[in-house]
Amino acid sequence: AVRQRGAMEEVNVGSSELLNVLGDVKARVHEKLGIVDFPMPQFILIGRQSVGKSRLIETLAGETFNFISGTLGSRRPTVLEFRNDGTAEVSRWFVRCPQTHRWQMYPVADVMRIIGQRHEELGASVSREPVHVRIESAACVDMQIVDLPGFRDFAMDRSKQRLADEIEDLVMTFMRDVRNVILCVEQAGDAATMSSLARCREVDPGLQRTILIRNKLDKYYKDLTHDNVNKWVHGFGELPEHLPCFALTLPFWQEGLATPPKPFRELIQDMCARDMAQMKEKGLSKRYLGTIGFSSFAGFMQHQIESMFAEAIDPVLDSLKELKESADRELEGLSAEFRDTDPKKLLSTVRDCGVSFAMALTHVMEGVLNLQPVMSLDEELRKFHAYHHALGSTHFSCVPSADFVELEEYLEFLGEEFHLPTYSVQVNGGAQFRRLMLEVEVFLRFSEIAEECSKRDVMQARGVSMTTLTWRDVVVKLLSNEAHLPLQRRVVYCGERIRWFFEQQKDAILNFMLSLEGTPGARMFSPLFPRHATLIQQNEMIKHLIYLTYDMACQRQLQQFVELFDDVLTSTFSNPWVFLKGATTDETAEEMGDDAYLLPSFDETRERIRREIRTRSSTGSQISQWLQDIPQDIDAIDQAVDDVNSAVLRTYGFIRSHLCDQIELFAESFFKLPMMRRLEEDMAQIQLSEQDLASSKARRERLGREMSQAKEHLVEIDACISRIEGFLLTCAGRLYSAPAAH
Repeated sequence: AVRQRGAMEEVNVGSSELLNVLGDVKARVHEKLGIVDFPMPQFILIGRQSVGKSRLIETLAGETFNFISGTLGSRRPTVLEFRNDGTAEVSRWFVRCPQTHRWQMYPVADVMRIIGQRHEELGASVSREPVHVRIESAACVDMQIVDLPGFRDFAMDRSKQRLADEIEDLVMTFMRDVRNVILCVEQAGDAATMSSLARCREVDPGLQRTILIRNKLDKYYKDLTHDNVNKWVHGFGELPEHLPCFALTLPFWQEGLATPPKPFRELIQDMCARDMAQMKEKGLSKRYLGTIGFSSFAGFMQHQIESMFAEAIDPVLDSLKELKESADRELEGLSAEFRDTDPKKLLSTVRDCGVSFAMALTHVMEGVLNLQPVMSLDEELRKFHAYHHALGSTHFSCVPSADFVELEEYLEFLGEEFHLPTYSVQVNGGAQFRRLMLEVEVFLRFSEIAEECSKRDVMQARGVSMTTLTWRDVVVKLLSNEAHLPLQRRVVYCGERIRWFFEQQKDAILNFMLSLEGTPGARMFSPLFPRHATLIQQNEMIKHLIYLTYDMACQRQLQQFVELFDDVLTSTFSNPWVFLKGATTDETAEEMGDDAYLLPSFDETRERIRREIRTRSSTGSQISQWLQDIPQDIDAIDQAVDDVNSAVLRTYGFIRSHLCDQIELFAESFFKLPMMRRLEEDMAQIQLSEQDLASSKARRERLGREMSQAKEHLVEIDACISRIEGFLLTCAGRLYSAPAAH
């Protein structure tokens, strides 16, 4: 930027030419491409009503005019482009058409009327949409500013106060934009009472991008003396040293006169000379004389504009090139989608995208860094409960025990009492699944038999039969009746949690596929992932079919998980003694030390088998002993009922512990592995309905329009780049030919 600015200064490139280039580029980017966030500096003019903003604009234009905006004043931004043309005998006024975005020249009276109508059409409201005016004359300065509605300090009624509040919000929004340089107009008074400057301090605490203009200096001539004039200009210490601050008197004349008593430009010169003479007479230091009068302000602004816009050349050009790269990628993506969604190969495209999506699930479950979205267990459970609350689900319990009155208590237990690992860590994929397994295990372990078996239940369960009924048979009956259903409802909770977990991975899978584009790690995965992900993201029909197939696979696996687990529970409670056989372990392994890992002899193998068979039934033997101790005599029925209850609870405790220990195995076997193995097959069997075909046809029509628009955008971007590069080449050419001219 420094090199470009130096070249422009050396060949004497006027600020008007520079402003025209960047102004036109900004207009095309903003209006034809719809891009507001662009690295282009601009000046915004703020101040209270009647502080002199309008007269300052007239002074910059070099002639008087009045935008007719009714009794409510201006209610939208007015972008004013001043262009100095020394050859112009009369001023030329233009308004940019909001429909065609082209400049149209009008007589000044028509310009005033058009601008007034644009304000009046808003009624008692405001708008951020600006109106654009351009003035070309020999009297105006070269600059571009945005004139914002004036702050309203007082309101007569509620409607006026509402309008004043909306105006303040509008102006403050412009002031908060760090690209905007604020021209703050105040009356030449005490710096401590400047309300508009106070607003500037709110958004620009160091006043680094603020320029203060103190108007109506002539009203304070009498208050200034040799003793205080330097302190007054400096704001009596209230103004920072680095703040550009100008004091001036703008042209004015006697009220009632329709036109000024002399040419407006002469009035400007007279006021400027008078300000300078008065301040010299008051003894103002030469250090501050450059801040007095409109001429000083205009000279400063010309230098400031040239400096700022010259420095903006390179950032603007870089942004345009980045915009071009983005537009090229967008057009390429649209063209690829248009080709791939050809009716002849649409079904194949959808299935291929689905198969890639299914393959990517495996990688997400293996763990991918920096993948979004993620969630903590607290967020996960809240969303899960909100989801089923919205569905009105009643087929399972949402909290593990009736002692937890609401979800908050269960969350507090998991996080603060149980200290579940990674409770507050935001994860997804395989890490989230591991945490889920631990949470559902905790949930399952809360399962209890609701109440003790009564004497009637025990006696009813014993009954009579052709053979002798033992207390073992009674315990099995009571377990099937009292314990099966509570545990079954908790198993449904486990299945619903796993299903919901997998359904929440869809966006993570798609983001993983998209994130591979242009990364070094992309070589480790299928090269089709980014391409298919772009298609899924852009085409709602393809995305809907793939997501729907994925959700149906999750629902199928939920049903299989519940059915298979229910079969396990049924068989377990039908014959719990087989299920409760203890695990076989080699108890002599520790005693043998390193020799335990040597190949055993045949005799050692036979001895190991006998030992394992003897020890595996330890739990069953213990329960059998409890059952044998239950009295058979009818006179001891009360004691028998207590013993049966104890045996039921103990047996159920063993069954629950075994199931909870194996919950991850069940989840892997009944849900996760079948889901991941069969998902590709499901995606390869996607079918298209008539509605899908109609949706695809409508999408292709939109694609055609979007491709045309993308091409138009590229044309506009190329034109902007060519305009700036051409301007820079012209400057370089002038610099090269400058010595020859001498």
